[in-house]
Amino acid sequence: MSMNFASLTIELFFGFFALLVLTKFLGKNQITQLTPFDFISALVLGELVGNAIYDPSIGLHYVLYAILFWGTLIYFIEMITQKIRESRSILEGKPSLIITNGQIQYEELKKNKLDLNQLQHLLREKDVFSIREVQNGILETNGTVSVMKKYRFDTPTNEDLKIPAKSVNLPIVLIMDGEIIYESLDFLQKKESWLLDELTNQGISGPKAVLYADWIQNEGFEIQTF
Repeated sequence: MSMNFASLTIELFFGFFALLVLTKFLGKNQITQLTPFDFISALVLGELVGNAIYDPSIGLHYVLYAILFWGTLIYFIEMITQKIRESRSILEGKPSLIITNGQIQYEELKKNKLDLNQLQHLLREKDVFSIREVQNGILETNGTVSVMKKYRFDTPTNEDLKIPAKSVNLPIVLIMDGEIIYESLDFLQKKESWLLDELTNQGISGPKAVLYADWIQNEGFEIQTF
């Protein structure tokens, strides 16, 4: 029994890190741009690894081989779609114009197996609650909808409102869960005493009392305690 737990632990350990390396190697598009092909690939890879780990007759080398072989296939397909533009529509699909000049393209909806309730749901995710707001709508290959609103429903930009330009700076997180992030202090070329002085000025005993704190140039600190 102990040997079974030992072998399972080893297989889980190496399987976990092999999947982690494979995910890093294949790139972020496996998560952020999940096409139907990517979805199927992820399911199959999970099944291969799961079956290999929990089947006592299959050893560690089969687990690693399954991950390596399936990962190679996915990588090969990704290379094809990068090098051969014509292959993208076959392997990744292509966007569909499902709303044109405010008119729903019913044939395109049928072709993509999308009904009106699903379309409304996808539009609401884009903060669009009526078809009348949409000038053009594109069904992307990952199943989301990109929306171009009609002029009178579109959000005005700062340029439209004649708002003077000003620089936009990223917030630098300094404390999270009560722990000082020293890499951020190094990035800002600040000392820990600079941060502790600010906490004292705001009546906070120390970093352990802080849930989250960040700093933005020209705007100062945002500090939230537990």
